[in-house]
Amino acid sequence: MGLEIDKSSFTPQEFSGFYQRLQSNLQALKALLQRPGFGAGPGSIGAELELCIVDRNGHPLMVNSEIQQAQADPRLTLELNRYNLEYNLTPVPISGTPFSRIETEIRGAIAALEQSALAHEGHILAIGILPTLRRRDFGPHVMTEQQRYKALTDGLSRIRGERIQVRINGDEPISLRARDVTLEGANTSLQLHYRVLPENFADTYNAMQLATPVVLALAGNSPFLLGHRLWHETRIPLFKHAIDGAGCNGQRGRASRVNLGTGWVRDGAYELFAESALLHAALLPVCQQSEDDMQAVRNGDLPKLHELRLHQGTIWPWNRVIYDDSCGGHLRIEMRALPAGPTACDMMANAAFLIGLAEGLRTEITELMPALPFSMLEHNFYRSAEFGLGTQLLWPSSSHRRLEEVPVTRLARSLLPVAAQGLGRIGIGAAESEHYLGIIEQRLECGRTGARWQLGQVSRLNRRLSRHRALKTMLEGYRVRAEINQPVAQWTDMH
Repeated sequence: MGLEIDKSSFTPQEFSGFYQRLQSNLQALKALLQRPGFGAGPGSIGAELELCIVDRNGHPLMVNSEIQQAQADPRLTLELNRYNLEYNLTPVPISGTPFSRIETEIRGAIAALEQSALAHEGHILAIGILPTLRRRDFGPHVMTEQQRYKALTDGLSRIRGERIQVRINGDEPISLRARDVTLEGANTSLQLHYRVLPENFADTYNAMQLATPVVLALAGNSPFLLGHRLWHETRIPLFKHAIDGAGCNGQRGRASRVNLGTGWVRDGAYELFAESALLHAALLPVCQQSEDDMQAVRNGDLPKLHELRLHQGTIWPWNRVIYDDSCGGHLRIEMRALPAGPTACDMMANAAFLIGLAEGLRTEITELMPALPFSMLEHNFYRSAEFGLGTQLLWPSSSHRRLEEVPVTRLARSLLPVAAQGLGRIGIGAAESEHYLGIIEQRLECGRTGARWQLGQVSRLNRRLSRHRALKTMLEGYRVRAEINQPVAQWTDMH
């Protein structure tokens, strides 16, 4: 989706040609994945961090283009809405101290962006959903002026109709209608990229799927939308409804573009790519005809698979497979479920717990999958998003593998040693592992996430202030605490 698209309407011939190219890409990928040694190489981790720009009142500040120009940093890209930016963090080897290195880069990037924002009397925030958003902060007038975003809106409209409905339950349910994708732009996340060996892909991906609801429950940071108290991680239903429309689960033969998946992966990466190509209509049928993919594979080269990668960028599973022809060619798992914020150290603690837990569970994943039907895993995922630390998860017991319902806090505590073993197995230093898993342990001990802190402060402030002023005051307290990079478990109450 980083590609600039120069138009938003396409002919039937362009769609037909694109689908032919998709099939060609898939055949080339299948052959490539059978090549001995493809994807071999040391593990690595990278990330994309989405950020909000706010004015001194905590409202969205629409200056992302101006900040990008001032920074002149190729790692900085424009997001969908004009008050969001994305910073592409430098990939690092997984062994040693990768989370410390990325944390340092996050802090430096936010500090530099903050200087550019201050020139516009603004600030930079890492937060799942900006709690001070108003209805006027959505619509075509807030969309970044890039043709690909108009093309995306038009493409989604072709598939699901022009108007979408967003309905989210919670303490203060909300129902919205929209014609464009700017509601999706309310969501900001930390998207992790983890390089995986092709022969380990299925087990690692399935273990990542299993681990995601556990970590999501401990990472919630998006409890408000338009002043309504909703889910601890409201990003999850908002993103789904903003793309698919409320209630889309196979309606009218249309597969959801935002989901946890359709089942456990049995063979490997190819089936996920094939599923994307065969289940989902093209949104952006832009072909690059300069390459014969199969011939490139026969010649021992790495095909670009342009159409397949572009198409894959218009489907948003919470854990997404990525093909990359750089660094000798490789596969990655992109983990998309975790929110931005509250702090750099909190985000890296989430990353360490998720990757460590997936690696720790990978060796027994074939025994765990039959004990947890995929529909129940999906149920766990949405429960975690809704209830955060208060979630009860279905989980195969350690003794007899039969399903039982367990409080996520108790389950997470029992899984911390599994995550530590997983991190050790992939070469993470002991001090690194102890530090970041220690941040998770602190959260469990004090029962505080970003979402819980926000909810608690607004509840307290709301006794003497209007909801709008309580949200604004809370957000300023959030910004000050996040700036010093103190783990959210140590944040104090506001008075």
